[in-house]
Amino acid sequence: MTTAAPVTARSTAARPTFARVLSVDALRGLVMILMALDHVRDFVSRDAMQFSPTDLTRTTPAIFLTRWVTHFCAPTFAFTAGLGAYFWLRRRRSNGALSRYLVTRGLWLILIELTLLRFVFFLDYRYTNAFFLLNVIWMLGLSMIVLAVLVHLPPKILIPLSIVVIAGHNLFDGINAQRFGQAAWVWNILHQPGVFRVGSDMAFVAYPLVPWFAVMALGFCAGQVFQWDFLQRQQFLLRTGVALTVAFLILRAVNVYGDPSRWTSQHSVVLTAMSFLNCTKYPPSLLFLLMTLGPALVALACLERISLSDSNPLLVFGRVPFFYFVLHLAVIHAIAILISLARYGRTPFLLVPPPSLGGPADMFPANFGVSLAMVYVLWIAVVVGLYPVCRRFARLKRERRSWWLSYL
Repeated sequence: MTTAAPVTARSTAARPTFARVLSVDALRGLVMILMALDHVRDFVSRDAMQFSPTDLTRTTPAIFLTRWVTHFCAPTFAFTAGLGAYFWLRRRRSNGALSRYLVTRGLWLILIELTLLRFVFFLDYRYTNAFFLLNVIWMLGLSMIVLAVLVHLPPKILIPLSIVVIAGHNLFDGINAQRFGQAAWVWNILHQPGVFRVGSDMAFVAYPLVPWFAVMALGFCAGQVFQWDFLQRQQFLLRTGVALTVAFLILRAVNVYGDPSRWTSQHSVVLTAMSFLNCTKYPPSLLFLLMTLGPALVALACLERISLSDSNPLLVFGRVPFFYFVLHLAVIHAIAILISLARYGRTPFLLVPPPSLGGPADMFPANFGVSLAMVYVLWIAVVVGLYPVCRRFARLKRERRSWWLSYL
């Protein structure tokens, strides 16, 4: 991609308009709200302590769909982060400046994952746990660092490269990290979730780099669509979103390639449908990304047709995603602690992550957690409670425009 020309009175129309960027913020806000549901379920759901929500031998349609609907979060985060990088480029007009911003932003996110978010999960300020969870924020940070290099490629190279990575990475599913011996950790970071040792500490990679960086790169390339006129952009987003969704349905039905887990016929239509939708997220398979990014593009097109005020929750949460992410995790963990304190008193597991998040199952009672209905009640309470705080912070970012606020 060539360096963007300075914006003048004649070139102002080539920039993404405010209304168009609002739809991106709104989409991000929507998935952030859904994300809170998943994390409430992780911390306090009784069922989550006992089995995976996608375990078809034990789950129910309600539990499965509660988990499945949140699958849209991570792909949308990565894709809209790429869009945000493109919008940043249009404002700053320099690929070099964008690369520097992406590197510093990426390193900042990785640092937060290893420090602040680790504390939020484990409440271990002394680092006695010696365990690091490399989760979604780590993935976004590392992908930004890779994107800092990729933004210098022209779209005619970057677009097919990103598609090849997304479409072809499942060809390497059969490669196990252990075959690389002492270098197994490299494959864990690149493609296979797993645990490896860092000195005397342990690290678990939940979100490998491939193919997430390619999703972010596609988002960056898709930013050019926001230079088009409204009708042309709407047609592209809708048609592409529908095409991706149809491609998912066809490839999943064929059941040959695109996901390491094949779907199977079950003893009921509902369970068979659940098996069909049960695609692999870690790392995200081709089918997982088609299943999520297709509807996300359709939603993006639809949101652009809706008039949203600055006080709309979708925009409020979508404008402060990082702030919301850290705050909502802290609030949800605090709620889990209060529930345990009220039910069991001061116990050894009070400050320990629940089994659903890797905590020792033998420390927790068999009936630990709350019902799925209560999960939804707590989810709504968390979102409503965070709204005024996030709205104030969004207003602060808009009014002050300090460089350090752009990292929050």
